[in-house]
Amino acid sequence: MARFIFITGGVVSSLGKGLASAALGALLQARGFTVRLRKLDPYLNVDPGTMSPFEHGEVFVTDDGAETDLDLGHYERFTGVAARATDSVSSGRIYSNVLEKERRGDYLGKTIQVIPHVTNEIKDFIRIGEDETDFMLCEIGGTVGDIEGLPFFEAIRQFAQEKPRGDCIFMHLTLLPFIKASGELKTKPTQHSVKELRSIGLAPDILVCRSEGPIPEKEREKLALFCNVRPDAVIAAQDLSSIYDAPLAYHREGLDQAVLDAFRISPAPRPDLSVWEDVSDRIHNPEGEVRVAIVGKYTQLEDAYKSIAEALTHGGIANRVKVRPEWIDAEIFEREDPAPYLEGFHAILVPGGFGERGTEGKIRAAEFARTRQVPYLGICLGMQMAVIEAARNLADLPTAGSEEFDHEAGAKRFEPVVYHLKEWVKGNAKVTRKKTDDKGGTMRLGAYDAVLKEGSRVAEVYGNTAIEERHRHRYEVDIKYREALEGQGLVFSGMSPDGRLPEIVEVKDHPWFIGVQFHPELKSKPFAPHPLFRDFVRAAKEVSRLV
Repeated sequence: MARFIFITGGVVSSLGKGLASAALGALLQARGFTVRLRKLDPYLNVDPGTMSPFEHGEVFVTDDGAETDLDLGHYERFTGVAARATDSVSSGRIYSNVLEKERRGDYLGKTIQVIPHVTNEIKDFIRIGEDETDFMLCEIGGTVGDIEGLPFFEAIRQFAQEKPRGDCIFMHLTLLPFIKASGELKTKPTQHSVKELRSIGLAPDILVCRSEGPIPEKEREKLALFCNVRPDAVIAAQDLSSIYDAPLAYHREGLDQAVLDAFRISPAPRPDLSVWEDVSDRIHNPEGEVRVAIVGKYTQLEDAYKSIAEALTHGGIANRVKVRPEWIDAEIFEREDPAPYLEGFHAILVPGGFGERGTEGKIRAAEFARTRQVPYLGICLGMQMAVIEAARNLADLPTAGSEEFDHEAGAKRFEPVVYHLKEWVKGNAKVTRKKTDDKGGTMRLGAYDAVLKEGSRVAEVYGNTAIEERHRHRYEVDIKYREALEGQGLVFSGMSPDGRLPEIVEVKDHPWFIGVQFHPELKSKPFAPHPLFRDFVRAAKEVSRLV
């Protein structure tokens, strides 16, 4: 039966609860325990699937097709434990479930209230799979005091009361601001945050305090006294040059030991941190540098492409080089020649996205990479734009485009080389979709198999001809253009098992030009870089040596 660690935040948002949770999970694994991490978000959206990347950052997709918070990406990258739909829930989903039960009559005519019906639904979610792991880490989104989060705080308070004593602990993440004018590290915001937490019945066992530097002993003792925690349970979380230093940094601060002490696990197994020591060594001692241009439409917010940025870092770790990604707004290339912007880069990556804005710029970036022999990786929409570019400039289809863009404009302007996906096979069942369906949860989502062409570059990269990758899209390259495109050197080197859906394209006689319909970045980890990113960075490294 699992022990539960509830992670809450205070003072301000975006302090790094997700990263702290992921690093703690990695440390517990290093001591031989099994872990699962969960995110409970207070917002009323059912899931992040329909939220703008500018609002919420990227959407992380699980193997079983759930659209989840980007923190689940941190969880996977640090622990290697594949996230599931049951590892992410929002207030919207909780209330939706409660209302569905009320409509079915499951509550036998009772008056439906936040307590006990909403809190019971949250507790039922937390209990899922509790007998499958040693530790369950549950992060509560937002900060203590947010009105949206109150049902979740009440639910975990009840949950801890119902469990045997010692089965649950609370970890609270706060900020210790440094006031330069007085030269002081201020503990008062943390004291007030803990006071707020205690007012709703929760007392932290461990304090994790974000700060620019170390916490002096005097301030540590003050926090312990006023927040009613042990001095060795006040953990400093200093700013780091790489997030992958977090497990080692938290271990040096004693976070994993403080957790085991709180659970009274003694003697504590010794940790094996060799994996993280190797990762840290490769990050801080690179043997070169490569520049990668990321030509996208959400470049104003790097969290919109969080997994891509991390997967590039992982590719750098594998090749012992520093990857310097530079974000370029695709719309610029709709007005200006891309050459002055892209010359000097060792590789070009065009990520996914939705809608027509910036697509002509992405097409021009793909053309630059193809004609200038620059390594290119197109992901989801980035693959589709590469296909449209080849159709226009190589296969004599000057009006090639996507049905997605005609759908937005309400008029037929393009030859639809990319069309709205109406049906596909998942497992043994056929899935159908219409353009008029709701936006949320109606795409081709989750893990699907693909078959790679023998002798292709991607088969060489993967070292296999059978792969499984995660998808998130509702438009697909039309197979009827395959013959014309392959005749011009754009090879369809990966297909769905039934041979109907193109999964991968690559350009013959090019140093490295691959487009994939899926999202390989979602499965990359620092200690197990995704094969495509590992080889993409290798190709960029080769180019950097020739410059």
